[in-house]
Amino acid sequence: MTDLSAFPITSHWPAQDPTRIQLYSLPTPNGVKASIMLEETGLPYEAHLVDFAKNDQKSEAFVSLNPNGKIPAMIDPDGPGGKPIGLFESGAILLYLAEKTGTLLGSGPADRWHAIQWVMFQMGGVGPMFGQLGFFNKFAGKDWEDKRPLGRYVEESKRLLGVMDAALTGKTWFLGDDYSIADIAMIGWVNNLITFYEAREIVGFEDYRNVGAWLDRGLARPAVQRGLKIPARG
Repeated sequence: MTDLSAFPITSHWPAQDPTRIQLYSLPTPNGVKASIMLEETGLPYEAHLVDFAKNDQKSEAFVSLNPNGKIPAMIDPDGPGGKPIGLFESGAILLYLAEKTGTLLGSGPADRWHAIQWVMFQMGGVGPMFGQLGFFNKFAGKDWEDKRPLGRYVEESKRLLGVMDAALTGKTWFLGDDYSIADIAMIGWVNNLITFYEAREIVGFEDYRNVGAWLDRGLARPAVQRGLKIPARG
């Protein structure tokens, strides 16, 4: 029987089946990267809701696995060498699961690195810029008298969408015909930008037709549809 007692987080979120991957998350743009990836790979897992309303992410149990206090985090009981491994950071989780399953990294070594570069692009640009745009467009920042921060993040988000749109010219996915972690990393963020963040009009999303068509293809995938709702909010 797999023993996960070395991970204090399991005392707060007990594993029903400790032989399965344990995911601690919330269906946010970063959180759904992990759940979509797990759904796409078919790996058996359990999803545990980290409730921000209860500050679960700041709890002693959660930060024992992720000292940064952010979702998602994960335990794989069958890690390298057959030993359990705990991980945080959504990009690292994507790469780990892709390597573990030998999937969603394209057709060869060059594709693997191209997939990784797009994951880095998402983590270093798309996530931070879209997130700040959401803050200044929908949340507390919308009431700030100084609108220069909003303008700054609108323009940078438009620039990033332009980079993506150009890269997708003539392609189905970021690697061409192969769906990969590059796409999984960005689907939730682009979808959130034009829905939850209510920024479709201010970024002129309709101008980025390649991105729009790519997003539609991504959202049509059954694993994506499932992953966007995992774990279910309480």
